[in-house]
Amino acid sequence: MGTFKIEGGVQLKGDITPQGAKNEALQVLCTVLLTPEKVTITNIPDIIDVNKLINLLRNLGVKVEKLSHGAYTFQADEVNMTYLESEAFKEEGKSLRGSIMIVGPLLARFGKGYIPKPGGDKIGRRRLDTHFEGFINLGAKFRYNKEDHFYGVEADRLKGAYMLLDEASVTGTANIIMAAVLAEGKTIIYNAACEPYLQQLCKMLNSMGAKITGVGSNLVEIEGVDSLGGCEHRILPDMIEIGSWIGLAAMTRSEITIKNVSWDNLGVIPGTFRKLGITLERRGDDIYIPAHTDGYEIQNYIDGSILTIADAPWPGFTPDLLSIVLVVATQARGSVLIHQKMFESRLFFVDRLIDMGAKIILCDPHRATVIGLDFKSTLKGILMSSPDIRAGISLLIAALSAKGVSTIQNSDQIDRGYERIDERLRALGAKIERLD
Repeated sequence: MGTFKIEGGVQLKGDITPQGAKNEALQVLCTVLLTPEKVTITNIPDIIDVNKLINLLRNLGVKVEKLSHGAYTFQADEVNMTYLESEAFKEEGKSLRGSIMIVGPLLARFGKGYIPKPGGDKIGRRRLDTHFEGFINLGAKFRYNKEDHFYGVEADRLKGAYMLLDEASVTGTANIIMAAVLAEGKTIIYNAACEPYLQQLCKMLNSMGAKITGVGSNLVEIEGVDSLGGCEHRILPDMIEIGSWIGLAAMTRSEITIKNVSWDNLGVIPGTFRKLGITLERRGDDIYIPAHTDGYEIQNYIDGSILTIADAPWPGFTPDLLSIVLVVATQARGSVLIHQKMFESRLFFVDRLIDMGAKIILCDPHRATVIGLDFKSTLKGILMSSPDIRAGISLLIAALSAKGVSTIQNSDQIDRGYERIDERLRALGAKIERLD
């Protein structure tokens, strides 16, 4: 278990370039299982969750070659399907939430796909029904071993179908699309997720020979093809990391430029931070954040009522950034209600912020009211532990703005989603040390 030691209250300055998007990487890496031809993917983030998935692909028999930092080739021409029934796979698969997305490609190409109950963040229930109901709609037979928590789907040949998803699940939509591209006939998915990373997945599949239309909408049509070929694909910058750096700049009152952010794919993220009073400037494809020496003020609604920031399916505000917004609000002028609709355990980390001196009322598992301190009372450093990726980075931002020394245990959770974060923060002037 890793530990970060942080000396807070230091003003930062400089440029930072976001890593490749974790959530896109976990999707597009699984597409390599759909073809025996070589696939080249660049801008892959060097983080624990992604590296686990690459290792899982290796163990399945995929030939993996690292070309340079973040650039790999993959060739799945000799996939070892017997590995799916091994004890090693049961252990490896359950340690990674993203492992669920190998099922769709394997089912489409090889007629079967198995997975143990995936792991990942401990942020509440994350059901898999959307995935498997989609596979069943395509003609697969589903089975579940309750003793081993082991899922399986099998089909001789999938057949296209119309389906209305019960939720706009990003990973569920991705998995069903990857299964449907090799199905016989047409598949129509209504209430599909449409976030940029899913659009990237569809564009990649189309470059491999798939026939997907409606990309970017919630009504996606897939005309099945007999086979797919190789391709080259570059992953977008990580919008969650970009939002994290915006929050870091505001909380530490630092002048920071975030480079090459792919503005057109950020949606409502810049506007949401502006509602908190944070100044953002678009400079080409960069985001420039000036030092907020006079603080920042939360905007109320036009009738004067308190602002509410809630998560919603794309193009709404991503739930992965609500933890960042909450931390940023602790030093704003004014108050805001944070409403986390999707997961019932994601706000429990606010206890640590309260221990640091923040004024937060946890209304229930899904809502928290934050009363900003306007930097008149600084947070103080404490000993704490990272419960998940997004809460972990939020606590790290709080520690960098706090007075005194903070220690964050279980920092491996942060490493699951952020590449070499201590090195990159030190390059901005942060006083952070990794203790093993």
